[in-house]
Amino acid sequence: MEYLAWPAIQACALSRNRTARGTQAAGGWKDSEPGQWRPPCVWRGEATVDPAMSHPDCRLNLGSLRGVSSVVGPRGVGASPGDKKSKNKSTRGKKKSIFENYMSEEEVSEGLKRGTLIQGVLRINPKKFHEAFIPSPDGDRDIFIDGVVARNRALNGDLVVVKLLPEEQWKVIKPESSDKEAEGAYESDLPEELCGSRLQRSLKGHNDNPNVIVEAQCDDSDSEEGHGSTPDVLVDGVRKLAVCVPEKGKEDAGGPVTKDESTSTPQDTSAVPEKLLQRSAKVVSIVEKKHSRAAAGFLKLLTDKNSELFRKYALFSPSDHRVPRIYVPLKDCPQEFVTRPKDYANTLFICRIVDWKEDSNFALGQLAKSLGQAGEIEPETEGILTEYGVDFSDFSSEVLECLPQSLPWTIPPEEFSKRRDLRKDCIFTIDPSTARDLDDALSCKPLADGNTYEVGVHIADVSYFVPEGSELDQVAAQRATSVYLVQKVVPMLPRVLCEELCSLNPMTDKLTFSVIWTLTSEGKILSEWFGRTIIRSCTKLSYEHAQSMIESPTQRIPEEELPPISPEHTSEEVHQAVLNLHRIAKELRKQRFLDGALRLDQLKLAFTLDHDTGLPQGCYIYEYRDSNKLVEEFMLLANMAVAHRIYRSFPERALLRRHPPPQAKMLNDLVEFCDQMGLSMDFSSAGALNESLTKIFGDDKYSLARKEVLTNMCSRPMQMALYFCSGVLRDEVQFQHYALNVPLYTHFTSPIRRFADVMVHRLLAASLGHSVPPDMEPGAVQKRADHCNDRRMASKRVQELSTSLFFAVLVRESGPLESEAMVLGVLNQAFDVLVLRYGVQKRIYCNALPLRSHHFQRVGKKPVLTLTWEPEDTEQEPVQQVVTIFSLVEVVLRAEAAALKYSALLKRPGPGGPSDLQDQEECDRDRDLEQED
Repeated sequence: MEYLAWPAIQACALSRNRTARGTQAAGGWKDSEPGQWRPPCVWRGEATVDPAMSHPDCRLNLGSLRGVSSVVGPRGVGASPGDKKSKNKSTRGKKKSIFENYMSEEEVSEGLKRGTLIQGVLRINPKKFHEAFIPSPDGDRDIFIDGVVARNRALNGDLVVVKLLPEEQWKVIKPESSDKEAEGAYESDLPEELCGSRLQRSLKGHNDNPNVIVEAQCDDSDSEEGHGSTPDVLVDGVRKLAVCVPEKGKEDAGGPVTKDESTSTPQDTSAVPEKLLQRSAKVVSIVEKKHSRAAAGFLKLLTDKNSELFRKYALFSPSDHRVPRIYVPLKDCPQEFVTRPKDYANTLFICRIVDWKEDSNFALGQLAKSLGQAGEIEPETEGILTEYGVDFSDFSSEVLECLPQSLPWTIPPEEFSKRRDLRKDCIFTIDPSTARDLDDALSCKPLADGNTYEVGVHIADVSYFVPEGSELDQVAAQRATSVYLVQKVVPMLPRVLCEELCSLNPMTDKLTFSVIWTLTSEGKILSEWFGRTIIRSCTKLSYEHAQSMIESPTQRIPEEELPPISPEHTSEEVHQAVLNLHRIAKELRKQRFLDGALRLDQLKLAFTLDHDTGLPQGCYIYEYRDSNKLVEEFMLLANMAVAHRIYRSFPERALLRRHPPPQAKMLNDLVEFCDQMGLSMDFSSAGALNESLTKIFGDDKYSLARKEVLTNMCSRPMQMALYFCSGVLRDEVQFQHYALNVPLYTHFTSPIRRFADVMVHRLLAASLGHSVPPDMEPGAVQKRADHCNDRRMASKRVQELSTSLFFAVLVRESGPLESEAMVLGVLNQAFDVLVLRYGVQKRIYCNALPLRSHHFQRVGKKPVLTLTWEPEDTEQEPVQQVVTIFSLVEVVLRAEAAALKYSALLKRPGPGGPSDLQDQEECDRDRDLEQED
């Protein structure tokens, strides 16, 4: 897999806490690369900016724009500056503030203590960006924040403090409306560890094959929460649940943003039932600006050519409509932009917000660089990385100097006396075929009694190479995680460490941290040992190799179908070890689910890429097989074992991982939905839910599709698993991991790509007496945990956007694409589908189809859309199609004119098709039940 290097864009840091890496030279635009330009150094103004936005390299003289206001436009951030020219004349002098001043720290602290203020992470609805939410502390319905003014300059992901509005200003939800959007407006703050993972983690070129297979994007092998996640929109009948991927910039039916017709704020809410009221609030403080304040987007000239602003500023329009439009100084723009703006209409730029005053709907920004043409993979990828604050710069010389300078490196002799020598054992790795960062290995040695085994999980000893407090340690802690894209990886650690020093490559001596158990063939643990070790992996198996061994237990795998194996071991020995591990893993897995674990498998896309162009040639749904499950079980077992060990040793400072139970309100909505749909589901616990999903559906195509849809819906209420310090949470009940249904859990098995695992390695070493305990108080550990959570969340979102980018390019290059789809939400004039062949979710609008008419109704409690198709031939009768939740339909995905946009269209049904008959029978049955009631 190709590693990214961060270009000179990082002259201005992504984080307000990060020191500058350098400054641009003064002067005009410089063509440092063909087709790219970079801004001059314009951070020399002496005016100060908001301290939270300031940076030693990011200063801008704001005096010329102070006092400039604007009219709130359809995007909530102002109309054209020229539209308010006359207003500026009459209001010069003291300007009226649009936004409220933030409360002082003392006021906020006191309000939080008294309970008059509420703190939470802001989420802005990607489809209706005037709507925002924070979670309710009691787990009830989210708190609603209506409009840009109420958001008070906070951006998506910021940690904010809000004050509740008077009850008469609360949001009223009309129960009969079918076009409500998602309450949660979630993107990816959903658990990764409920699903199968351990998928593709790296990529390399294949000289003998132009096609590179990228197996998947999810990078966890120890999938504790485990499912992919998708943004929420409403599935009607499941109020505030939903499952449709918002299309960037596309509002309902493509129209302008308006206030939600399903809500209102009447003067008197006393007669409104409590369940139809949603608490509403306004932002009074931004505790932490977690949004990077960077955005990719497009430059435009202001509309009023006669205004003073036109001569000084251009308008930057972010691709992400949740970010405000931004004034940028014309002197930062390309020289030809003013005279030839159309030449830049499709050029993607990066802009950073440097200030946003109380009296302006527009933020003030600084152009960082041009990325290239919109719709192309690399410019779009760089935009995604920058927006989410991913550091993809080259590692500095100071960082690289922390590593051994002479390669190949050999283990110092003194380490052999400190470690258990396992080099003669049959130890091997199982990873994706293209993996290069091999951080875990397995071993399984039969013992004399014939029913017990010595099973080992051996993890690269990354902490040996990352001294605490070193430059390397600081950079790794800041990055916190490797970021896996479809085509490349942004590593947490330098490549030489990821791929050579630490990677458990075959037939080389490596430093490891091991957990070794004595296990029965039924998976019962008889003993366990932790310690530092030295191993010599005998071979590098791919998942395909291991799967072949599992599927051919008595057949010898031909040597030409296997990777090289060290001469000290035979292919039969490795084969038998894999079979033994598989047998034990099956028992461990069975017991885990009997003990109440939950798994929500969702469809995951994988791509084949053209070796020369990097463009996607095709895609498929990644299959999670027994070989994946084998590795997963032992990674989970190791993580749980280490969690107990470090918590016993350091009850106040252990870095653990918890998974809170589902959000109560959304879970109740899901229960109500299942009741309406006649689905017998038990949501009382993680195990009960898992059992329901396992038993309720058959194995036929329709049943499996329904299971995919319901699994998707069940993911909605799930919360994100979080790292935390054991000394900060006093109630051990809160340590619980909901999905795994275990009291203690942590991350130990992937230190090459997760800094949390490095911290856990240090704790484990200290607990074994190998080193002194880390000198960190619980508060400092929690701060590190919070940062790891933030970066993991950003990494997950980047991963999803990378997948979406490549799929959109695939539709453009290879479309239109056809597939079966299942309906998972029905609205008044649209419906949402899960496209089964590709695992994507789309909304299909009735006004985009050649319909004579469409009619929405409720049959029983189910929402139903009846579509009447315009006949293709005047002599034909119109064809009717009934669409309700779980309808199986045929769809076509077709690229739109705008870059990376594609739409889903419903294929015209044949008369009397099976899905029509099925839907009609269900509707008839519901009508009968309604009459009986």
